[in-house]
Amino acid sequence: MSATPIRLLLADDHPVVRAGLRAVLDTEPDFRVVAEADTAERAVALAATGEFDVVLMDLQFGTGLHGSEATAAITAAPDAPRVLILTTYDTDADILAAVEAGASGYLLKDAPPEELAAAVRTAAAGRSALAPAVAHRLMDRMRTPAEALTKRELEVLQLVGEGLSNLQISKALFLSQATVKSHLVHIYAKLGVDSRTSAVAAATARRLIRR
Repeated sequence: MSATPIRLLLADDHPVVRAGLRAVLDTEPDFRVVAEADTAERAVALAATGEFDVVLMDLQFGTGLHGSEATAAITAAPDAPRVLILTTYDTDADILAAVEAGASGYLLKDAPPEELAAAVRTAAAGRSALAPAVAHRLMDRMRTPAEALTKRELEVLQLVGEGLSNLQISKALFLSQATVKSHLVHIYAKLGVDSRTSAVAAATARRLIRR
């Protein structure tokens, strides 16, 4: 057991989820849940106080900042706490966004309590804590880099899946329409498809994007 408890911040917009997490984490003698945040913005503000070692961050909040955006804001600060993503989403788009934002770990909400506790300790120690399924997906991407969609391609395809036009995507991602079309050409080639609908279907089936 650590001489100094690992101080935790729980960031999730569902009170029941936070209560469940607190119940599990409170059983660990070297953990101390210091505070909870029901919005990503609140999590960023609390994390800046310097009172936490690890932030357990959900990805999807009802409104406002996305969990990855909050993670980037938190980890950009000097002496920032570690951020451990705890979510139900295991798509390439979500994983890459979180890792790029500076998350120290990525865990799924169905992880057993002992795996969660181990991940918190690993993140607090400054090491990477990835769920086995997440680590496997990242390894697959590294083995076949030519076939893997880039983070930007995943962003474009996610917006296609949400029904946005090329013009709307260009505005959302601050790209030219020509660049959006170029990304779509590459996406089609990598997925072996020839239409927006087929691309979204293939990417959803392979858990590259959310639907």
